Amino acid sequence: MTEHTHISDRPDVPELTIPTGITPFFFPYARGRLIRLGALANTLLERHQYPYSISKLGGEALALVAGLAAALKFEGSFSLQVKGEGAVSLLVVDCTHNGELRFYARFDEKKVAQLPKEATALELFEKGLFALTVDQHNDKDTYQGMVKITGNSLSEMTSHYFESSEQLSSWIRLYCEHTSNGWQASGLILEKIANDPSTIVKNDEEITNAAEEWNTLTILAETMTSKEMLDQTIDNHQLLYRLFNSTSISIGTAKPVSYGCRCSRSRLETLLKTFSKEDINDMNKDGNITMTCEFCRYDFIFKQTEI
Repeated sequence: MTEHTHISDRPDVPELTIPTGITPFFFPYARGRLIRLGALANTLLERHQYPYSISKLGGEALALVAGLAAALKFEGSFSLQVKGEGAVSLLVVDCTHNGELRFYARFDEKKVAQLPKEATALELFEKGLFALTVDQHNDKDTYQGMVKITGNSLSEMTSHYFESSEQLSSWIRLYCEHTSNGWQASGLILEKIANDPSTIVKNDEEITNAAEEWNTLTILAETMTSKEMLDQTIDNHQLLYRLFNSTSISIGTAKPVSYGCRCSRSRLETLLKTFSKEDINDMNKDGNITMTCEFCRYDFIFKQTEI
């Protein structure tokens, strides 16, 4: 945790952008996104110093939300919240339309210590609720979908959400490991779009073609290994062509991902001014009030005389 005592409004967080973090790709009846966070994964995960299993879960979640947020066609953010009843009580990951990522988790250290180092998402959450939220930043309606946790991995939980809440066929795999280059996190998302208005299935032949294509894509995607996904010596185009060279793949323009936390001293100061004098006195320690951003792990320190 880093203290932030000077008057600058924003904390001195890392300025790190991965220009090719998200690579979209397309087929006649499906679309996909390849997510590779590179050095950003290590920067975000090491900031928190969580236990191994929590960091691994966090890396997978960061890759997932970055990939889902890349589909936003307006200014806003996409977030994942999982409320568990096990060792992890809350996981929050947020990504803006510009690819700015942040996350944090709440967990019981004693319960985590009793689980395997490579504990699955289900072992960490046990049961609970899985929610995805789309927030438009211009004060328009916020959309949230929520389902009960179903599946062993975060990939399976997300696929279940789309199948039950959105009636969308998807194939999702998430990868996160601590390597010789630090933490690496990646993801591969496929979505069937046969019912999209721009690709309306009109006859039996197209229905058959769409079904055959989806079957082929998921079989090919299953051959992807964690080693390939996390190998930074293989660029995104090479990886996609290696995987789908036998199909009619079209690769789109890459999108960036970056370190992003939207906390600020002025926001927290405004919040503090809503507390009563008694509450302020209770928070006071040696003349100072400390407020910590859970996302970037900075301590904002206010002198009580400022409030």
